[in-house]
Amino acid sequence: MSRVGKLPVKLPAKVEVSWTDAEVTVNGPLGTLKQALLPRVALVREGDEITVTSSEAEGAGAMHGTMRALLANMVKGVSSGYERKLLLVGVGYRAQAAGDTLNLTLGFSHPVAHKMPAGVKVETPQQTEILIKGANKQQVGQVAAEIRAYRRPEPYKGKGIRYADEVVTLKETKKK
Repeated sequence: MSRVGKLPVKLPAKVEVSWTDAEVTVNGPLGTLKQALLPRVALVREGDEITVTSSEAEGAGAMHGTMRALLANMVKGVSSGYERKLLLVGVGYRAQAAGDTLNLTLGFSHPVAHKMPAGVKVETPQQTEILIKGANKQQVGQVAAEIRAYRRPEPYKGKGIRYADEVVTLKETKKK
């Protein structure tokens, strides 16, 4: 049995969890998230905690920890939310948030406009910082990866879009 799966998921005060045989729904101050309930896995509520249990069927243990982690991420997402910070490094690289669109100037011959999906908000506190916020951890990470893919950090000067906690190892230039 999974070590992660044995841990109960604590529910904050304003978070409600309901489930059927096929789906789990988590409601909170930042929104509502839904997730398909994985097969051979059951949920048990005990006060303000939810425990994930699995049957003895083959493959049930593999889904046990996964379902518990997904449920914990949903609870955290609707209560406090997730955030990814991107930094633009390079001369002339700029970002500007306009509603649900992120306008990027990345040294191309044209500006890049990235449309945000529903449930994800973007802010630009400075021209070289991008904050991506949302309740769904997977969606926030996916949007950050898509924006980073426009200009990945290159290994010689380090120019590009990088995560705030990313360390770019620079290569040494060619010598004559």
